[in-house]
Formats: sequence, C-alpha cells, structure tokens
Amino acid sequence: MTVTPPAVRGVTIWFTGLSGAGKSTLAEALAPKLRALGQRVEVLDGDAVRTHLSKGLGFSREDRDTNVRRIGYVAHLLTRNGVFVITAAISPYREARDWCRETIRDFVEVHVATPLAVCAGRDVKGLYQKAYAGEIPSFTGVSDPYEPPVAPELTLSTEGISVDEGVERVLEALRSRGYLSV
Repeated sequence: MTVTPPAVRGVTIWFTGLSGAGKSTLAEALAPKLRALGQRVEVLDGDAVRTHLSKGLGFSREDRDTNVRRIGYVAHLLTRNGVFVITAAISPYREARDWCRETIRDFVEVHVATPLAVCAGRDVKGLYQKAYAGEIPSFTGVSDPYEPPVAPELTLSTEGISVDEGVERVLEALRSRGYLSV
C-alpha cells in the first residue's frame, strides 16, 4: 500500500514598497522563522534577481514590469510546489503586481509603507541623494511613481517598530489566512 503524503500548500509573501522601506530586512528576518516552523522557504530579493535573472534590464516601466513578472513567475513555480516564497522587490506598478497575484493565487501582499523621508534617511547606498540631484533618472518615489497597493493583505511601516514586530505581524497575517497553524 502506498501512502500519499498530505498536500503541502505554499504561498508567496510579496513585500512591496520604496527603496529603503525595510522589505529586504523583513524578508531576511522572516525566512528563518518560517523554516523553524517546518516550512520550505525561498527568498527572491529584487536586487539579487535583477543581477542574476534580469541582467540587462533597465529601469523603464516596461523593464521594471518584466523584472516583476519574472520574479512572479519563479514565485508561482515554487509556490505551486509547496514552497513559502518571500519576495522583496520595489515592484512600483500595480498592474504588474496584480498580474503576479492572479498568476500565483496563494499570494499575500505586504505593503511596507514606510514614509519617503524615512526611506531617504536610511539611504546607505546614496541613491536618494543622487536621485534628488538628478543623477538617477526614473527613481521610484522621487522622479518615477510608486503605485501603492489598493487592498494589500497587510500594510505596515517599519518606522517606529522593530524588525521582530514586523515579522510577527506578517506571521499573524499568514496564520489568519490559513497558511500557518502555529
């Protein structure tokens, strides 16, 4: 007699927000917590994906959407195979994020809604300074739009909360939607 293991349900946790909002920090802190709960986890960080999967793309709207859709497609493949996928990508345009939501289905959007001034103040790479000086054209939040999600599953600002508090809010969002039982 062959025993079939129970179905494993994956989910994509899609962190979106401005540069410096705290997406990658939250993603990197969430991953070990989920692993400790017995989940298979993969982190798709926007910067890493752009380097390896989307090399050669620029920052036009079309290129940004292509990058987001590539991340979404990989997340879809992993999610349908029971993996908890954590993405951390600015993903500035609603239409591309909505495409990902429709494609992936098990999708929890987390809008990291940290104010622009706070993000600019955290700017360790000096990108905001260059954008304000006009050295970086089409910089999201400065010279290019960021379209906030209309109905994310969770909105949080990393201003005034600890990383652990942010991670706990994400875990609670996953529990309340049936992705985690503990």
